[in-house]
Amino acid sequence: MDQSNGGLRARLVATGVELVARRGVAGLSLREIARQAGVSHGAPRRHFPTHQALLVAIAREGYRELGRQMDELLADGDQDPYDLLLALSRRYLEFAHGNRGMFELMFRHDLLRGSQMGLREASVPLFEVLVDLVARARPARPGGPPAAVIAGALWANLHGLAQLRLWGSLQLVTRVDEAEPLLRAALDAHLGPAAMPVRH
Repeated sequence: MDQSNGGLRARLVATGVELVARRGVAGLSLREIARQAGVSHGAPRRHFPTHQALLVAIAREGYRELGRQMDELLADGDQDPYDLLLALSRRYLEFAHGNRGMFELMFRHDLLRGSQMGLREASVPLFEVLVDLVARARPARPGGPPAAVIAGALWANLHGLAQLRLWGSLQLVTRVDEAEPLLRAALDAHLGPAAMPVRH
């Protein structure tokens, strides 16, 4: 193993992260990652039995970075949950815009499906943060959906906002360039009036 470069495995993953940032998902062929890492095209097989396994390892880096950014926002525990959800929603859209290739890879289940290689472990804790904030921002109602269902719907809404904004479709139909009013409308739609009084 090449210890001077942090190991072949780490070098391949780092190369993949760089490639997806520059060329998007289409640039992540096994041969190109190996070439950019300066190794033979067969070398990645020592650590990644399939191309899919290497893609999963690269996607996990995206989840780690998104999680790190979320942790930064959550460091101030005194903020009310609505404000934190709004801040996390902004950051989600910023992450999508600033990391287009990685954002696509992280959710390309046609490429990553069935890998069982740690994406669940990387993504579920991030979703649980969302569930916790939703539960705090929107008190449970008898017969109402659980916080996890509301958080799932909110996440789907945010992901759709992020993707449609990347394509330019949302700006075209809404004639709204700024994301803020759309984010607030999404939060208010999912959290309901009960969330309003807790805002500063």
